[in-house]
Amino acid sequence: MKKLISVASLTAAMSALSISASQASADELVLYCSVDENWCRVMSEAFQRETGINVLMTRRSSGETYAQIRAESGQPRGDVWWGGTGDPHLQAAQEGLTARYESPRLGELQDWAVRQAEASDYRTVGIYAGGLGYGYNTRLVRGDAPACWSDLLDERFRDDVQVANPNSSGTAYTMLATLVQLFGEDKAFDFMRELNANISQYTQSGSAPIRAAATGETAVGIVFMHDAVAQAVQGAPIATVAPCEGTGYEIGSMSLIDGGPNPDNAKIWYDWALSAEAQALAVQANSFQVPSNSGAPTPPEAPRLEDVKLIDYDFERYGSSEVRTRLLQRWDREIGSL
Repeated sequence: MKKLISVASLTAAMSALSISASQASADELVLYCSVDENWCRVMSEAFQRETGINVLMTRRSSGETYAQIRAESGQPRGDVWWGGTGDPHLQAAQEGLTARYESPRLGELQDWAVRQAEASDYRTVGIYAGGLGYGYNTRLVRGDAPACWSDLLDERFRDDVQVANPNSSGTAYTMLATLVQLFGEDKAFDFMRELNANISQYTQSGSAPIRAAATGETAVGIVFMHDAVAQAVQGAPIATVAPCEGTGYEIGSMSLIDGGPNPDNAKIWYDWALSAEAQALAVQANSFQVPSNSGAPTPPEAPRLEDVKLIDYDFERYGSSEVRTRLLQRWDREIGSL
């Protein structure tokens, strides 16, 4: 799909909202964005054109944004947290850092997006989905193509795999939680300890490993599969892998920050960002996730989740403050310290 969203269609989407820009308390919105920076800009600029509301956007990874919102608790500076994996959004909801809001657009969304809202008592909502996997540089990887998680332990990948740090990256935390659900906790940490011998770098950003693979800095990047597809679409020699043992997935989410300075404008963004028209803007930013609005077209390049062996990812458990904090602390002790 190379469809460009016209100003007219976006205007139509905005006119359907019950809250208009003229009702906002200020002409400003502070947006914390946790997707690729290009997508953050596309969304911010489109919203600003349509509403006249000035968007002050900061891009940080999911874990970093959660930490920032938590640090600002009591004197919040942001209005909306848009994008990034759902686990830290759920943790923020559990800790009361985000505000309850039932959008009038909930009826337009896929079931998995609504379940995310229900699980958080409507303090977050799903905006896209994407499966976890990895991509490899076909010019650097010789012999049999890797197809499984276990293949990444091979000696040929010594110091040639990158993945993010799960403290800063929602992608990497999804990998951590996925391996625990696949193998059991102790065996998952055994696997990550062995994998560590092949890791050249734990990056800050979840998508950085596949950009490194695309440029030949590393052979393999563990990422969400849509991020690997994005590099291939741009001409990089990247092949995408859905691990044969099974894999987890993300429900990228959006939350209103409790006590933010511009709550009316935050709701305007929230409703607009759930519209089919706004979600279809993703392809302009070379983003290939599955959108949550059932009326939004899924790009043909997007990985087909129905063809992937997905685990029954327990979002409530692994997005809970207790479990997420404990797993990250164990990772720091047993993997990050190596």
